[in-house]
Amino acid sequence: MLSPIYLCGPTASGKTALALDLAEKHDGEIVNADAFQLYRGLEILTAAPLEHERRGIPHHLFSILDPSVANDAMAYTRLAEPVIADIISRGRTPIVTGGSGLYLKFLTHGASPLPTGDPALREEMDALSLDELYHQLQELDPVEAARIEKQNRRFVGRALEICKLTGQKASELRDSWEKATAERVASLRGYVIHRTRPDLHARIERRTRKMLKDGAIEEVAALGPLSITCEKAIGLPQIQSLLRGEIDRATCEEQIIIATRQYAKRQETWFRRETWLTSV
Repeated sequence: MLSPIYLCGPTASGKTALALDLAEKHDGEIVNADAFQLYRGLEILTAAPLEHERRGIPHHLFSILDPSVANDAMAYTRLAEPVIADIISRGRTPIVTGGSGLYLKFLTHGASPLPTGDPALREEMDALSLDELYHQLQELDPVEAARIEKQNRRFVGRALEICKLTGQKASELRDSWEKATAERVASLRGYVIHRTRPDLHARIERRTRKMLKDGAIEEVAALGPLSITCEKAIGLPQIQSLLRGEIDRATCEEQIIIATRQYAKRQETWFRRETWLTSV
């Protein structure tokens, strides 16, 4: 049975070109997994593949959201899963590519079954000492209490919160989730692009200069209301600052380069933890 090929890597590492090569080799279609390339009107800023760069290969989930619409990993997964299934049903290979680690994580491993935090419960727990929290955890889930760091209030509190919110043992939920994840990972195939730090930095600088030259400033100037998700796009706050006259163009360029390098470093750290990915 056909299965997706996942292509990951830090920004400016060359994912677009390699994704096209993989699509040609495997009779594939490209599915976007970049949080910001989902948005219309940010094609230059986000280095989304333009129509003439796509080599006639079908591309999916690019420029589909209005910048005013918020998005997250779960919403992305709901968008991507039927697209991937459709590509496979037609006998073709989905090439899922992007640098948004959490989006890819949800898509490949599934959403965590653990509940989100409850403000009222956390306020109640904040009033307790660490010893009191740990004692409660020992009563509700002795296995989890024995294997976490007893002096780490955040770990103890989170484990206790899971027990209280679900009525189940955090240890059992975690173990079940890890087993299911291991089974899913065994069937995954994916690659992560690795470049030396000097090479990646040089690529970031070249892309930033080209982005500004090709119209990213005008692109940002034309944007309307922005969602909290869209506002996080690298380069957006720096160009907005330029448009307000707070910085000059040279400073804008330098700030974008620095922010992009920092983002790339975080991406590299994330992908190093994904041991199922093959480095290329």
